Parts: sequence; structure tokens; C-alpha cells
Amino acid sequence: MLKSKIRKKILKVRENNNKGKIHIKFSKIYSLLKKKNNLRKKIIGGYYPVNYEIDDLEILREFLKKKSKISLPVIKKNFRMDFVQCSLDGTFTINQYGIPEPDDGKIVYPDILLIPLVAFDKKLNRLGYGAGFYDRFIKSLKKRKNIITIGLAFDFQEVYLIPTSKYDQKLNYIVTNKKIIKWIFFF
Repeated sequence: MLKSKIRKKILKVRENNNKGKIHIKFSKIYSLLKKKNNLRKKIIGGYYPVNYEIDDLEILREFLKKKSKISLPVIKKNFRMDFVQCSLDGTFTINQYGIPEPDDGKIVYPDILLIPLVAFDKKLNRLGYGAGFYDRFIKSLKKRKNIITIGLAFDFQEVYLIPTSKYDQKLNYIVTNKKIIKWIFFF
């Protein structure tokens, strides 16, 4: 199935099924990270949820309680974005896509990236909205440092196969309201 058809179908399902009652608990995310990382020294990249996405704002608040720094994306020209260190209590401006962005803050390079998605498969491929913002950002960030990418989704967003191209970036984990899918490397 074409990406556009998968996107259209899953967005409709997500709109009809997310009534704000389904959440991902911070403990699921924390359990993945606490053994491998000193979270106090990490920068967490999140997103401002729109269009019936998984709400990660409570997860980000919990990271703040653990003394992590948080950041949110700011859209730039040419389908690029930066992440800006911010407070969830700061002021925001709505961008051209209808997404709130922090008004100020310094540009940072997250160590851990929470990523919204439209659909995913068991091979940790994600389907976004189609503009490639996250794929470009992940590819660029991986040139600077080792990062952990975690897609957040509802269980019903899983499809059998996401068509991929050389530009698509696999995730390290996908966490849903029901399960965790991990990248496993076999020798």
C-alpha cells in the first residue's frame, strides 16, 4: 500500500479512536532509559501534540522532575527544524502547520528524541506526515552524537509494512499504550 493511503487511513482511525483517554505512562519510557543513561545530564526532545497524537507533555514534565532538560522543535526553512531548550510553562507561538513552538530558548541537540508518528511497523519504521522533518533531523543529529529515538503511538497505528526509502530513518524503540518494540541486533 502507498504511504499516502496508509497515512489517510490511520489518521482517520486515530481521530475516531483518540478521545484523550489513552496515554503512555512515563514509567514505560523511564524503564527503557534508566539503566543506560544518567538522565540528569540528558536533553530530551519532545513535541507539542496536535492532530490526535499521543500526548507527551506529561512525560516531558516527569523528565523535568528527574532534572533532565527538555526541548521542543521549531520549524525552519526547507523542511528543517531545530530543537530549542524550553519550559512547558513558557510562551508559545503557533507555526504555519498549527503547532505551538517555544517563543525563545537556545538551540540544543537532544540525546533522547520522543517522536510522533502516523503509523509504524514491527521493523521500527515510522510513517509521519510526509514532509520528512524528523528524518532529516535524525540523520543530521546522528552525525553529531549517539541518540536514542523513541516513537510514541497508539497500538492501533501499527500496520504490517511501512514502505521505506533511503531517506527514512528507523527508530530505536516504538512505545504504544500496550507494548514496546525494541531494535534487536543479531550477529
